[in-house]
Amino acid sequence: MIRTKKDWESTKTCGRRSEIRVRIDPMRSLFNIIRVLWLYLWAIIATLILAVPIIAAGLLSRTGNLAFSLSKIWAWTMLAVSFVRAEIKNRERIRPATSYIIISNHQSLYDILALVTTLGIQYRWFIKKEILKVPLFGYGLYASRNIFIDRSNTARAIESINRGIDRLPPGVSIMVFAEGTRSPDGQIHEFKKGGFVTAVRRNIPILPVTVNGSRRILPKGSLVVRPGKVQVVVGEPIDAGAYTLESVDKLIDETRRVVITNFDPGYAGRFLT
Repeated sequence: MIRTKKDWESTKTCGRRSEIRVRIDPMRSLFNIIRVLWLYLWAIIATLILAVPIIAAGLLSRTGNLAFSLSKIWAWTMLAVSFVRAEIKNRERIRPATSYIIISNHQSLYDILALVTTLGIQYRWFIKKEILKVPLFGYGLYASRNIFIDRSNTARAIESINRGIDRLPPGVSIMVFAEGTRSPDGQIHEFKKGGFVTAVRRNIPILPVTVNGSRRILPKGSLVVRPGKVQVVVGEPIDAGAYTLESVDKLIDETRRVVITNFDPGYAGRFLT
């Protein structure tokens, strides 16, 4: 096969592009490493500085409200050093001094930071008990009156939930990632019943919340954080008292429908806009 001059020029062009790509990739990898180290350095600094005040606030206050408020400073710090901004839509749908079971989708660890800094209300988390083993962080969560559950034992989990709710002060809500874990593919998966059963039994309204854009910032399994914006969308509260334990699946379907309606998988807000 005889190659023309045009073919040789095309081959040279492709070769130059490959060479440029080879030069850029190591620089991009180095930049990502520096960015990860920068973020984890600040995470350690913020945790060490705020852990003692948060734990002290939790021990001195029976409500855990002060400890939760201090945890917002940690969340704001992590967002700032990551060049990530969180915004909220429809916050006016949240009624002051009302306790909710807040149901949210879960795309990324940055969901936590966005929710803590935008909702503007006191709430506690349903958290797997294994987190208690994390030095400082785990005890800080315990001091804030979060509810730790044993996911391997249903009876113990229900007992922990009831005991945890009983010790919460009036007007404090509970946050539940109803999928149980972060989405591996960016889709909203089936919701687990736990939080909904609690809402029906205790007649606590459901507050559906949707988080957009966090997976683009930090997807599950990645260490590299991308600058950008996370959007929190508040749905209309749902009266759990209108449902029974026999019809709890309908409550789950209605809540999931609202969360999905407000979900924008292509959301890519910029940090400075």
